[in-house]
Amino acid sequence: MSRPQFDDLEKGQQIGTREIPLTRADLIRYAGASGDFNPIHWNQRFAEAVGLPGVIAHGMLTMGAAVQLVTDWAQDPAAIVDYQTRFTKPVPVPDAEGAASPETGGTVLAVSGKIGALDPQARTARVDLTVTALDAEGTAQKVLVKAQAVVAL
Repeated sequence: MSRPQFDDLEKGQQIGTREIPLTRADLIRYAGASGDFNPIHWNQRFAEAVGLPGVIAHGMLTMGAAVQLVTDWAQDPAAIVDYQTRFTKPVPVPDAEGAASPETGGTVLAVSGKIGALDPQARTARVDLTVTALDAEGTAQKVLVKAQAVVAL
């Protein structure tokens, strides 16, 4: 895949899709890397006691995993000059009860991106992301809205 060229882009053009599996083990690794050891990200009883459907993914993990689609498309992380979103729903990460491996269970983030706007003067493209995950009942829910990355080309 070649690096995208501004003059080849059109509003509404798809940049790709990706499915990102998240397991409880991923949450533990992220907690160690980020220093965010809030028990809602690893303790089922605690998460339920504070009104959550169970253990949930870190917001920054969700946000960072989603923008990877844009980074890969742009082929240069430094090309992303702005990225913002709003969190709408938690991302439950269920554990597979009785599973032999801690890598089983979990959830999947589904990410798709399309060109939302083009700025010919700045030669930037705004990529709009759609990010969904399964809720506690198994229904796909948007977990990020207004997820937009501006890419300088």
